[in-house]
Amino acid sequence: MTISRRDVLKLGGTAVAVGAARGLLAPGPAAAQAPKRGGVFRIAGFEPQGFDPQQTLSYRSLTILSMTHSRLVRMKAGPAVRPGTTPLEPDLAESWSQPGDTAYVFRLRRGVRWHPRPPVNGRELTADDVKYSYERFLTVAGNPARSLLDPVEKIEVLDRYTVRFTLKEPFAWFLDVLASTSMLIVAREAVETYGDLKKAEACIGTGPWMMERYEPGVRVTLTRHPEYFLSGLPYADGVEIAVERDPASRFAAFLGGRYDFGPEYAMVLRRLDLDVARQRKPGLQTAEFVLPNMNMTWMKLDQKPFDDLRVRRAMAIATNWRDLVAANAWAHGHGVPNPAVPAAFQEWSIPLAELPPEGRRLYEYDPAEAKRLLAEAGYPSGFSTPVETTAGYGPDYMDGVQAQLQNWKAAGIESELRLKEYGAFLATTVAGKFDKVALGLFGNWTEPDSYLYRLYVPGQPSNAGGVNDDKLTEMIGLQRRTFDARRRREILWDIQRYLSQKAYYLYGPSFSVVVAWDAAVRNFAPNIGHDYGGRLVAAWLDR
Repeated sequence: MTISRRDVLKLGGTAVAVGAARGLLAPGPAAAQAPKRGGVFRIAGFEPQGFDPQQTLSYRSLTILSMTHSRLVRMKAGPAVRPGTTPLEPDLAESWSQPGDTAYVFRLRRGVRWHPRPPVNGRELTADDVKYSYERFLTVAGNPARSLLDPVEKIEVLDRYTVRFTLKEPFAWFLDVLASTSMLIVAREAVETYGDLKKAEACIGTGPWMMERYEPGVRVTLTRHPEYFLSGLPYADGVEIAVERDPASRFAAFLGGRYDFGPEYAMVLRRLDLDVARQRKPGLQTAEFVLPNMNMTWMKLDQKPFDDLRVRRAMAIATNWRDLVAANAWAHGHGVPNPAVPAAFQEWSIPLAELPPEGRRLYEYDPAEAKRLLAEAGYPSGFSTPVETTAGYGPDYMDGVQAQLQNWKAAGIESELRLKEYGAFLATTVAGKFDKVALGLFGNWTEPDSYLYRLYVPGQPSNAGGVNDDKLTEMIGLQRRTFDARRRREILWDIQRYLSQKAYYLYGPSFSVVVAWDAAVRNFAPNIGHDYGGRLVAAWLDR
């Protein structure tokens, strides 16, 4: 089987243009129509896992915090940005410079105000806040994203509005990392008053909306920050995020006009529901692209039988990625297979045709060959194993899990499915605390490095299988130190070739999804990542 870059593009789709757009601050789709103020964006959401960006990787929290907090730089948003691309622009920083390979200096905007809520009370944000927040990021216990700032040696305040980062070694992805929603800046006073920032009253940032009310299990209500640093923004007076657990109920509410955006994570509308939605919602706006999220299989590499490459290859060959795409209501048969860097990153992900023969073979479903490999490894009758996952990703995800386990069963691999509560799964399984095998939905990181450094370098919390490969670690470090984009891509492709020969983890497909928004929503466009706030700050409602 050969899948070309062109095939990936066909499967992934392209963004649907929504009028003539000119970037984040431009009015966008209706050039002759001035933006309207007022109204409330209504979003289907999920129960947050606390309100501390330095204590979670969960989309349930970070999507909300992206609307209440800010960071130094962010991904550019708006209809001019093609989904799947990640151009950067200033957020709290008005400018930055790089005086050397290991130094970055950021000049902050003047007059940025924290939310006018105690104990911060709307004071001005300064360089001391940046230093405090990122030093806490590096030192607070339990930060699952700490590795993002591993290269940082020290952070210095040069004056009230200037901060300098000195790195231990060159890190070509540093600015991309700073744009992550994990890098949202928190207030010292909130930490000192509330401690772990789990409570809603501790949700105090400098973002376009403020926490108004949190009703656990029901909704999160945000209201406009009256002194937001981008003049005139946001246009909407507020955002309401309703907690709705059942996909059918969410879709019914969307059809009934209760939500302004697709009712799944990332504002996705399930392809299974697409035809009905288009019939019932005239003027529905949509965009189609590949999310970097992918199903992943972790195995304990120091335990039998997973210490044997033949067994890992057998498990990969026994998995039909097309079955997983067909089983998922988001994708409904539309998706792409993934090498180590998700196919959504078209500039950095290697085409499967460029993998070595044994790497390409992993994507060719062949239960007979899987049985042969198992027999060669000493398991002629197959084997049984516990498999941990969570139903917290929703029933559509679980449909894919069942399809994968059925694939394995056909090759002689019996599974004992063990389900964990979502929060416990993130805290334990994703951190490598599982018996034999674990399945998860991983990704939506917005730069390729995280899919390598965080998953494969020894000592990283997300290196759940316990990979310890000196050659691989050196290759990952080399691409991190390489600023030349062409050379860095060559190294990334070499890494992906190497990983296809090792099969330390098994990569499931990514889905080609449809994001939908109401006809009344203007100047909005979707993209990868958790940054709802960045996409909504200059959007507005024409009603």
